[in-house]
Parts: sequence; structure tokens; C-alpha cells
Amino acid sequence: MPSLDDLKKRIKSVKSTQKITKAMKMVAAAKLKKAQDNAEKGRPYSEKLQNIILNLTKSISEGSNAPKLLVGNGKDKVYLCVVITADRGLCGGFNSNICKLAKSHFKKILKEGKELKIITVGSKGHDQIKAEYGDYIIYKKSFKEKKQITFNEANEIGKKVIELFEQEQFDKCLIFYNNFKNVITQIPQAEQIIPTYIKLEDKNKEKALFYEFEPEEDEILEDLLPKNVSIQILKAFLENAASEQGSRMTAMDNATRNAGDLVDKLTINYNRSRQASITKELIEIISGAESL
Repeated sequence: MPSLDDLKKRIKSVKSTQKITKAMKMVAAAKLKKAQDNAEKGRPYSEKLQNIILNLTKSISEGSNAPKLLVGNGKDKVYLCVVITADRGLCGGFNSNICKLAKSHFKKILKEGKELKIITVGSKGHDQIKAEYGDYIIYKKSFKEKKQITFNEANEIGKKVIELFEQEQFDKCLIFYNNFKNVITQIPQAEQIIPTYIKLEDKNKEKALFYEFEPEEDEILEDLLPKNVSIQILKAFLENAASEQGSRMTAMDNATRNAGDLVDKLTINYNRSRQASITKELIEIISGAESL
């Protein structure tokens, strides 16, 4: 059984930890509002760009004239997976959930006999993936020194992906990130960005509409599609930033509550041990007095 001094030190240590987790929860809560606003503002822009590309693709009659970023290169052998995670920990299962989804896709790709290439963005994801799939990682990037991710960082990754595609290093590209729903819920997502994925139901929605474009549709798409890759990566960054703070806030709140419960439990044990020690001393004094 631990001594009174040990219990006292343990209580003091847990209380110190509780102060840290409480402070981290408050910091995460303050950052969450801004990150959530950025994510929500980024969604309409991303969706509108997808709609513009959708309208442009309707006007292209011959698939041979369509840009490769839109329709692909006709192959399905090499997959590039871009796993976007955080550079910092203490955010619950945020990083693990993304990596878990990514790994399930890796297994499926390799099981089908296809080639796999991985880009990791964020040191936490890289650390989890390299243990099992280190040989497939062709590029890693960390933005730990950046306080806030902007379009410049997303464009850097986008340009790298497009450069690899132009060099015919892969046929299809998927990105993995967490989609922010609310503070408690963040849903891991796998999204195809090359070739550009267009939902069939979206095509049917605007079937009756017809647009005339100038310059030609092919020319507009040649300019828009590389931007779309960077914008979809930026959307993933923004969703991740909000999800990370929400997950950290929840994790630190749980840690603070658990620390409080542990302090209460240790305090009860301390009081019991202290009472037992006092009782023992009294018995020894009484026994000594009776023997005289």
C-alpha cells in the first residue's frame, strides 16, 4: 500500500495535469470557432468550382479532347494516396481514424494487384503509416512551423501531385482527411481528386441547363482543373483543422474529468490511510500506557 507521502505527491501531480488539460481544452475551444468558420466558408467555394467543371464537361462531346485531369489516362494500375493528418497530438482519435481508413484502402489496392504510392502530409500520420507501409511512401511534408494553413500550402501539395501525374507516375489519386460535422463528430473521408470525380446525380440535376462558354471549354478546363486539385486539398486542410480542434477539445475535456475523478479517488484513499495511521498510533499509545 502506498505511503501518505506517495499519495500526497500523486494527488499534487494529477492536479497539475488537470490544470494543463483544462487550459488545452480552453485553447482548443477558442481556436475551434475560427477553424469551423473557415471550413464552412470553404465548402461553398469548393462545391461551386465542382459545379462549374460539371457544366463544362457537359459541353465536351468528344472524350479524346477532354483534359487528362478530368477523364484520366485510361489506366487503373497505379494509385497515389495523399494522407492528410495533424502535426500535433493530444487530439483523441483524430489522426488514428484517418490512418485507419487509409490503411483499409491500401490493403484493398494491394490485394487487387495494383501499385501503391503514398504522400503523407502531417508528421503524426507519417509516423503511423511508415511502420507498415514505409516502403510505399514517396514524399512526406510537414507544416508544423505554420500557425495556419493557407492556399499556398495546399497549392504546394497540389503542384506536387499534378507534377507526378504529368510524369505518368500514377493513374488515380485519392486524398484522406476528416470531414468536420460538429465538436463530437468528425468523419474520415476518402475522396478522388484525379481524375476529377463527378457524381452522376449532380449531372442529372442540371440536365436541362445549357451554357455557352468563351473561350472553348477545353481551354477553360485546362486552367481550372489544376486549381480544382489545390482547392480540394485546401478544403481537406480546412476540414482537418476544424476536426483537429474539435477532437482535441473533446479529448481534453474527457482528460480533465478523468483527472478530477482520479483526484477524488486518491483523496479518499489518502484520508483512509491517514485515519488508519492515526488509529494505529492511538492503539500503540494506549497499549503502552496499559503495560505500565
